Amino acid sequence: MRRQRNVKIVATLGPASDTYEMIRALHEAGVDVFRLNMSHGSQENIGDKHRIIRQVEKDLDSPIAILADLQGPKLRVGTFANSSAELAIGAAFRLDLDPSDGDETRVCLPHSEIFAALEPGSNLLVNDGKIRLTVETCGEGFANCVVAIGGTISDRKGVNVPDVLLPLTALSEKDLADLEFACQLGVDWIALSFVQKPEDVNEAKALINGRAAIMSKIEKPAAVERFDDILAVSDGIMVARGDLGVELPVSAVPPIQKRLVRKCRAAAKPVIVATQMLESMIENPMPTRAEVSDVATAIYEGTDGVMLSAESAAGDYPIQAVQTMNSVAIEVESDPTYAQIIAGSRNVKGSSIADGIVASAREIAETTEIKAICCFTQSGTTALLTARERPGVPIIALTPLRGTARRLSMSWGCNCVMTNELGRFKMAVIDAARAAREGGFATESDLIVVTAGVPFNVPGTTNILRVAPCDERLIFSTDPG
Repeated sequence: MRRQRNVKIVATLGPASDTYEMIRALHEAGVDVFRLNMSHGSQENIGDKHRIIRQVEKDLDSPIAILADLQGPKLRVGTFANSSAELAIGAAFRLDLDPSDGDETRVCLPHSEIFAALEPGSNLLVNDGKIRLTVETCGEGFANCVVAIGGTISDRKGVNVPDVLLPLTALSEKDLADLEFACQLGVDWIALSFVQKPEDVNEAKALINGRAAIMSKIEKPAAVERFDDILAVSDGIMVARGDLGVELPVSAVPPIQKRLVRKCRAAAKPVIVATQMLESMIENPMPTRAEVSDVATAIYEGTDGVMLSAESAAGDYPIQAVQTMNSVAIEVESDPTYAQIIAGSRNVKGSSIADGIVASAREIAETTEIKAICCFTQSGTTALLTARERPGVPIIALTPLRGTARRLSMSWGCNCVMTNELGRFKMAVIDAARAAREGGFATESDLIVVTAGVPFNVPGTTNILRVAPCDERLIFSTDPG
């Protein structure tokens, strides 16, 4: 299913979008990747959504990526005698391991690991930062704090600890079970929450064992500090701005987003910008102008995808939210300024043959009358390198592996087409020409660029570039191979 844009749309499924009819309508409206939020719903419910997506994929003959988003460790306070308490600025407040109900002087924090990492001066943020506590003294199983920002604190509100590296694994017991379940289902991507260091990613990768690609969610200051190392071991990145905006000053989030997007592009790894992109459309059929500008900014930055969360999972207008993102993307990408920004941020200095091939393909396509770049790919690397170039013509990624086609649905500009395994380059050119014509990218009188690796079906061997006609008769008459 050809899109009129290059950036991809990720939509979260939930109660508002869990039927065949709605999921199909969302895909037809523009969704390229469906997110299954493992924080909500049973495994049976998640399995039902997965089955429906695959049925839509089959019925429409259109590769769809599925992203399973793990919950990660949830740090929460205990309960209060009256369900809540009022904390005044400057008041003393104690966190400890005592499971009894709390009041305005103390509450249980049932996470001994947090106390082991705290130091005087550390901050604890409760309920998305609405309450801020500063540690004065701490020890084994307790922290005596002063209330820096007061308000109402209530049962089981979440706790963020932005100032310290917590001695917690990114995979809770629930995550371990959900990870194995998602891999057995056959999802294409696993989103890993609570990443603080590259070792967190490596732990998950060992368990996944190649059954899915791994997307690291950057939502903690520690992950920002170790980003280069985390990126090196990840297949993709999600800029999870919600928790970032809680644990860091909100003014710091936009420049972090811009830096992370550029680094991901340079590494040829897909990056998704997420959280509150069209938040008002949960309840309203139209977004705010600020939200439209937010989506547009991410697209101008060169992100691979933009994501809907509650807008599509629980909102009243899921299809309209997708249509809005689609329209914004088309408008932005048709702006001459967009092409200038994308070209101006192209600063990759590749050193491999594949780097040279894809850079040459992009330059040839943009300086001649080429209609599309067709890249044959086994593992997806060739298509990812081509997407990194952000060419001004469509990318057609041809692969015999459905898993590769699905994973590439996450990547900028990749129009994924299934093809047979090939043994001769001539047949590759013929398949590419046919895909370009059938997809509406070119006509018989047009030219395309074809990249491939010989021998075929061996990952990482991109070594051929050919400018070819879309007329198969001309291919047969001019290509001896």
